Amino acid sequence: MSCCTSHAPEDLDPLGDAILKRIAAFAKLLRDHDFIVGLRESADAARIAAEIGVERASVLRSAFKALFCSRASDWQAFDALFESFWLGKGMKRVLKVAGAAPGSTRPTVSSPAGGTGQGEASELGEETTGTADGEADEGPEAKNAGASRLEVSATTDFRKIADPVELERAHAAAERLARMMRARLTRRKRARLKGRRIDLRATMRRNVATGGIPISLRFRQRKEKPLRLVMLLDASGSMQLYTAVFTRFIHGVLDSFHEAEAFVFHTRLAHVSAAMKEKNATRALERMSLLSQGVGGGTRIGECLATFNQWHAKRVLNSRSCVMILSDGYDTGDLDVLAREVKQLRRRCRRIVWLNPMIGWDGYQPEARAMQLAMPYLDLFAPAHNLESLAALGPYLARV
Repeated sequence: MSCCTSHAPEDLDPLGDAILKRIAAFAKLLRDHDFIVGLRESADAARIAAEIGVERASVLRSAFKALFCSRASDWQAFDALFESFWLGKGMKRVLKVAGAAPGSTRPTVSSPAGGTGQGEASELGEETTGTADGEADEGPEAKNAGASRLEVSATTDFRKIADPVELERAHAAAERLARMMRARLTRRKRARLKGRRIDLRATMRRNVATGGIPISLRFRQRKEKPLRLVMLLDASGSMQLYTAVFTRFIHGVLDSFHEAEAFVFHTRLAHVSAAMKEKNATRALERMSLLSQGVGGGTRIGECLATFNQWHAKRVLNSRSCVMILSDGYDTGDLDVLAREVKQLRRRCRRIVWLNPMIGWDGYQPEARAMQLAMPYLDLFAPAHNLESLAALGPYLARV
């Protein structure tokens, strides 16, 4: 298939301007999600659509997937983007794409606009509805649809965000939240320093020349040991609706905290700190996925904690360490091992925080046997199902 663009106007004319603009909008959506898509790929996609026809969605999906996907991460993300753009599946919002065909009723997606609102909730953006040509329909049903506005706020459960665009905004907001948490801890530390105690002996020695008049004060210097966060993320199949958001949150923590370590576990434990300290979030996630092969399988929390205690705890833990476990507490391994290893971990760190996204579900009770065995050794058992619950960690960590 030729990629030459000089003959594109003649070759692509049968599609019509409307389809061409939709393909261009789809290519832009892929670029916004870090796909490597240029003019040649867009021209080839238009030729494929001319030969196959946009009505044959399954065949078009396979052809576009082979054309646009050049990495494993592209291959994994493509289906959701294709279905939301071309089929309208999993969509919560209908936005106008510049140049869409007038009167089109098929949902389309545009990349997030540059403007943002105030606070963490508004940073996620809003969901709106409207007609394809940007003009409001005068019918009563269209007025009601146009008036409805659904905002993905700080209280929205991550598992209920189906739109890929909104989910990406939630990921980015979680990462920004981690950086804001570090800023709050720094401000609290500075506030404590204002209440320093005067060192009387040092002050008297300093002011001998002035007859003992305390003109120049000396203060007791308190050595502040920085908080060290050690995060263990459950990446098993039962956590897959939350893993992506938590990963971006961990990426923000490692990028902001001077002393932080990250591990991913499922049936085995993987140390991913080096990968997650990559500045580019997309490359960091790709490196992490390579290190933690087997993500999405079962969970052996006890055995993974045993690996951590034996091979990593001595190196990464100190008297100011807070171990943060992000897991739903479902363990398919030996529960006796879990109880023993949590108890040993408790002796080696300052705090153990267990964040369970299921706490935010209506009627949830920690009935899982693994969760009940771990509870006596936890300092904090808290939800982590939305941005609001993650933000609540800041004040707690400031007191550690």
